[in-house]
Amino acid sequence: MNSIQATIITIGDELLIGQVIDTNSAYIAQALNKIGVSVKTRIAVGDNKNDIIKAINNASINSNIVILTGGLGPTADDITKPLLNEYFGGEMVIHQPTLDHITNIFVNRHKRPMIERNRKQAEVPSVCEVLFNETGTAPGMLFRKDDVLYFSLPGVPHEMRFLTDNHVIPTITKTFVSNPIIHRTLLTAGIGESFLAEMISEFENNLPTHIKLAYLPNFGMVRLRLTATGTDENTLKTSIEQEFVKLKNAVAEFLVTDKDENMEVVVGSLLKEKNQTVATAESCTGGFIGHLLSKHAGSSQFYTGGIISYDNRIKTEFLDVPTQILQTVGAVSQEAVEQMAKAVREKMNTDYAVSVSGIMGPSGQTDEKPLGMVWIGVANREKVVSKVFYLRFDRLRNIEVTANQAINLLRLLIINKI
Repeated sequence: MNSIQATIITIGDELLIGQVIDTNSAYIAQALNKIGVSVKTRIAVGDNKNDIIKAINNASINSNIVILTGGLGPTADDITKPLLNEYFGGEMVIHQPTLDHITNIFVNRHKRPMIERNRKQAEVPSVCEVLFNETGTAPGMLFRKDDVLYFSLPGVPHEMRFLTDNHVIPTITKTFVSNPIIHRTLLTAGIGESFLAEMISEFENNLPTHIKLAYLPNFGMVRLRLTATGTDENTLKTSIEQEFVKLKNAVAEFLVTDKDENMEVVVGSLLKEKNQTVATAESCTGGFIGHLLSKHAGSSQFYTGGIISYDNRIKTEFLDVPTQILQTVGAVSQEAVEQMAKAVREKMNTDYAVSVSGIMGPSGQTDEKPLGMVWIGVANREKVVSKVFYLRFDRLRNIEVTANQAINLLRLLIINKI
């Protein structure tokens, strides 16, 4: 079968009301795409039996694979398992390996008694293949009907990821033969999406029909992704690589990385290669830059720490920002962020430093300093460089964009482009 279609169904009232953001379907879709499976539809349904059955029926019409997440827990609103048992015509039975696993978790590991509610999590429909869940108490399940695979996975993200990687994807690749899908992605910064599209319009117009270009803007930066589809993997690899080289040359002035990786990963790699370090002084971002720099394994090699100087007193006492600066030009100023960057680098004895101070909203603006105004400073042992940005988003988005722009400014200093 060349064209394999999948439908992803996420279950839970909390998804429909926005209480929980659905990251599961995004992870599953990415995993399916890597093995050449196209996601036809992504559906969110509440904890309602009729709605779930309707979604499964609709999905089974045009999909070879149906993947459900959620509704497998021990509480009364977790209705997926008994529903699937009824739908596929089975009876509930105890899966002994899962029961032993749950018993070990509660009795031996946590020293807590097993109650009937927990024991029932080891019950599965007799007509399913159990996908053993080493990371939690709810097993995954696989049903086969009319050449369609139906997977049911827990909604807990780390359990879903484990079962997807270790059971779902291997089962699909053994069952179906699909056409390859190959991606190449790069990251640009310093140019908006529309200007970027104009700049590479000739390249895009001359792409072969089996290669598509996608624009993925985020955090004030733009990813460009080439996707090649066809039947011969080696031919696709050759052709997409040829076009990717052309694309890199076309955007060379704004190219950050020719890999599908985030800005903080790029900067972390640069610092590790040079055996250098960085510290942060953050006001308006409240530690978010430090979070990004330290979120990946190995970050202790280059990130020493930071000072969250949200209050002006912290700026003066710990970062030596003169009171006169705060009283005249204010905390959101070139003078303040340059002093913050200089001081934190010296106090933490690092090669580089990043500092930010701004007005994230929704209040705090003045006529001279509007919402979204932010100063970013970066420093090394020789100089301090600063730049002002005017953002137009809500508070959380402004914080995210500021952090990524700050890390990009640091990158430019490291590679001697500012």
